[in-house]
Amino acid sequence: MVELDTETLRRYDSEYLWHPFTQMSEWEGAENIIITKGEGSYIIDTDGNRYLDGVGAIWTNVHGHCRAEINEAVKQQVDRLEHSTLLGLSNDRAAHLAKRLIDIAPPGLAKVFYSDNGSTAVEIGVKMAFQYQQQTGNKQKTKFIRFDNAYHGDTVGSMSVGGIAIYHEVYAPLLFPTIMAPSPYCYRCALSPEGDCNSCGLLCLKELERLMEQHAHELAGLVIEPSVQGAGGMIVQPPGFVRGVRELCDRFDVLMIADEVAVGFGRTGAMFACAKEGVTPDIMALSKGISAGYLPLAATLTTKKIYDAFWGDYAELKTFFHGHTFTGNPIACAAALASLDLFEKERLLESLPPKIAYLNQRLQGLLELPHVGDVRQEGMIGGIELVVDKDTRKPYHWEERVGVRVCLEARKRGLFLRPLGNIIVIFPPLSISMDELALLMDGIEASITAVTG
Repeated sequence: MVELDTETLRRYDSEYLWHPFTQMSEWEGAENIIITKGEGSYIIDTDGNRYLDGVGAIWTNVHGHCRAEINEAVKQQVDRLEHSTLLGLSNDRAAHLAKRLIDIAPPGLAKVFYSDNGSTAVEIGVKMAFQYQQQTGNKQKTKFIRFDNAYHGDTVGSMSVGGIAIYHEVYAPLLFPTIMAPSPYCYRCALSPEGDCNSCGLLCLKELERLMEQHAHELAGLVIEPSVQGAGGMIVQPPGFVRGVRELCDRFDVLMIADEVAVGFGRTGAMFACAKEGVTPDIMALSKGISAGYLPLAATLTTKKIYDAFWGDYAELKTFFHGHTFTGNPIACAAALASLDLFEKERLLESLPPKIAYLNQRLQGLLELPHVGDVRQEGMIGGIELVVDKDTRKPYHWEERVGVRVCLEARKRGLFLRPLGNIIVIFPPLSISMDELALLMDGIEASITAVTG
């Protein structure tokens, strides 16, 4: 393969590529970074510059870049079988991975349906819930509860259960109707102006209860990002919120769909976020960390009860008519199996508490900066909300691009970050060392100070 120089690659990129979530008028012609290598917690560009990956390849990386054990598993699988359909066949890697996923999932989840990204994993869950209700005598149950500030992906179905206007509003005519519940965004709570989740008594949960009681007769399911609403701004839910949602779903006979695409596979300090509150959802969507960031892979897990509602004679047409070309791809499944091996071999979850504690310490320290309004953390996820005025919590205008400017400043210090508006995201590989974590937090602090004063 011909190795192209940086200038040529930038030209090809500008002329032929359309990047996601990117205003291309600002991208084309700029001196953009082109990555060619990865080593541990670092990504390396065409000129040999190294950047500490502070967002884990957009929330996917678990064990670091180019991990030898996963590389070898992928190479071996390529020589055995590149792909084989799950329509009318199975493959060894897909079957083995399904067993291992059920072994580590919250108790009660029993079946695995594969796809290839988080959006499809969620959309599959929504379709399963809808068809389940139709096939169990509840044809009136056709609607879903979604949360404000929710993000579940960019397919039409997953957008329908999202709640971020900047991403979803333009597509409103395409989306199916849903019922919006308030987000537990304590720093900017619409229900309790004091923004104190300890004294408000979880007003958001009480409003959810009211909505569910009002609409129970027509509700097929509820979709939630447990513990953390990611793209909504790294919004961390108060303790007890996920458990409260599960109890309400049980009381009103509504299926709980947990979108663990971003928070699964150790990111919150537990293998799955639901497990931290002893919750088993009816349906759970997984992707991102499932293959340690190597290959597109997703899985939707569900209970035997839901699976059984699709069981019947061929002529009954109870089949779940859904599928994807690369469902259960054996190379992706091989990467996922190698990742699970590393979780066990390196006792990765047991290594996280010191890192989580250090991240908490550094985040709390950032509250001393004049324009850091709020810091949020759940496990190895962090969010830093920048504001014009701490007393009034006045946000920076989008046009000021403060988050972007902080991330560009961080690049000068050898860090790669990607903001969510005025929120600086911390989402490094779980394997990051303590020294690297210190370097990351030092660089973030210096970059915020340089941009906001």
